[in-house]
Amino acid sequence: MLDVPSRTDELYERVKRVIPPVEWPAFVADIEAILELKRRRNAVILAHNYQTPEIFHCVADIVGDSLALARKAVETEADVIVLAGVHFMAETAKLLNPDKTVLIPDTEAGCSLAESVTAEDVRLMRRRFPGVPVVTYVNTSAAVKAESDICCTSGNARAVVESLGRPRVIMLPDEYLAKNIAAETDVEIIAWKGRCEVHERFTAEDIRDLREAHPGVLVLAHPECPPEVVAEADFSGSTAAMSDYVGREKPQRVVLMTECSMSDNVAVAHPEIEFVRPCNLCPHMKRITLANIRTALEENQHEVTVAPRVAERARRAVERMLAI
Repeated sequence: MLDVPSRTDELYERVKRVIPPVEWPAFVADIEAILELKRRRNAVILAHNYQTPEIFHCVADIVGDSLALARKAVETEADVIVLAGVHFMAETAKLLNPDKTVLIPDTEAGCSLAESVTAEDVRLMRRRFPGVPVVTYVNTSAAVKAESDICCTSGNARAVVESLGRPRVIMLPDEYLAKNIAAETDVEIIAWKGRCEVHERFTAEDIRDLREAHPGVLVLAHPECPPEVVAEADFSGSTAAMSDYVGREKPQRVVLMTECSMSDNVAVAHPEIEFVRPCNLCPHMKRITLANIRTALEENQHEVTVAPRVAERARRAVERMLAI
């Protein structure tokens, strides 16, 4: 390994399977600075599973899927939260921590799902289907959450839908998640037309090609994938569920049909498992870097705020989800 400061040697040992030695020195100065800034500012970094390994394994304090981040955000005693993810996640952290400073390193870190639906769209759906409760995926803006009855994630969507005790629900914005959950429950689900630009690109043919090229590979698919992909896979679940499945079942060879940094992050903990990597990148997640996390902490940049009236109603929808 190249000569790097001893403070980061242990961190590199953690990620050396997924970060080549030649790349590591480019990260060291930012990592050192971020660790010191977190200490000085009483800050924590929340990182989604789709963040790159140098963020996920080297500077993050809390990691996981959107549900885990939402739950753990409430528990932190830090003064400052930096959200290494996309904007709706930072808004959710702010909803649950109204008195804390919440920063997002890049304001352009958006989400195709969140952008596919507006608060007015939800109001129109309510008028079209009067009395039908609205279940909103966390991959939405605070304004959309404020128009909803309850939120869900890919990990708890079925439980949320069935908790309402109603024969029919509106579920938005992810069309494929709604259809995949509809296949698991007797509740009639009215879907929206939003899609994740990463997961919608996977096809059932991709899985068949992977099985042919990598005999014996176990295929895990995110429920934002098209229903025919989920049907072709061996297992479908949230990013947390996929990670847990790998750790529990320990397949010899596995492919995760989701954003490709997920495979790197799970592989760190499982050196004995071969990960096949069909690489679909999320351009929004990749806007978050060590450099702009450092700048966010140095300059208190970019603070996330939510209008009080919107925040109160949106917080209620998120808290109803967390109570399940």
